[in-house]
Amino acid sequence: MKRVLLVGAGEVGAKHLTALADAPGLAVAAVADPDPRTEVPPGIPLFASCRTALTAVTPDLVVVAAPPGTALTAARDAAQAGAAVLVEKPCTTDPAALAPRPGDGRIFVAFQPHFAPGLDALLAEPPAVVRAEVLLAVRRDPGYFRGWRRTYATAGGVLHQQAIHGLALALRLLPGDVEAIDAEVVHCRGLAEIEDHVTATITLSGGATVHIDARVDHDGPPAHELVLHLADGRRLHVRGRNLEAGLGEIAAAPTHESLRRAMYAAVLDTAEGHPAHPCLFPLTALRRPLEVIDRVYRDARVVRAAHAAAA
Repeated sequence: MKRVLLVGAGEVGAKHLTALADAPGLAVAAVADPDPRTEVPPGIPLFASCRTALTAVTPDLVVVAAPPGTALTAARDAAQAGAAVLVEKPCTTDPAALAPRPGDGRIFVAFQPHFAPGLDALLAEPPAVVRAEVLLAVRRDPGYFRGWRRTYATAGGVLHQQAIHGLALALRLLPGDVEAIDAEVVHCRGLAEIEDHVTATITLSGGATVHIDARVDHDGPPAHELVLHLADGRRLHVRGRNLEAGLGEIAAAPTHESLRRAMYAAVLDTAEGHPAHPCLFPLTALRRPLEVIDRVYRDARVVRAAHAAAA
């Protein structure tokens, strides 16, 4: 039985606790959080410090579900202690913080929708993609924007927190440097420093483009999808509430818990010396998406408008 340490007992940590409860061969040995916001199951020790927990339980796998301000440090501490590590996105909003350090090869980013049906083959042998469209339409109301989520400095923007799953996947399939950005960031509701809507067209060397349309003030059904336009004229649609249907049918999409369990297993397999699963996202690969996101926000036009006018 592999021992798991969960760092962070908030909203996302609760989702990991649910997934880990039914993960074969895994047992939660401890939770580390100085101020837990979710109930820790009976019998599981709770530590205020990640470093103390690492020493006490010597975990095989550490799942870091902490805010960006602390997540990267916790992940690196766990890797230095010898554990395999899965850290929630974005883990930092500063691309420079991802300059390689010893132990980073043991750390992977928790993009569970990248384990959706069909994406393993897509990532193992990427097709020639000439255009990608990242489409996000969800709703985040005042209750979501609290604590560290209220400021751009501590949370980043919509691209860091919501659209990064699709954007990171698109950029894995589209190599090249950024040559041009045309972007607009719209603030409507004023619930936090973070924008309500961001659009961008990113032109990469070689002429491929990534188009982003991401909003968190959407009144309809939530969706986060990726459309890939291939060089041969075909289109591939990665669909779902959060890409979870992959290339399959939405009605047959796996649960988020099952996707997380597949991710845990893949991280541990890699730690045991097996070839890396094509759907795993190494920490070192996160620097490019964060650099692209930085460029979008740096170059974007900023619009502040009444909600009714912008709807």
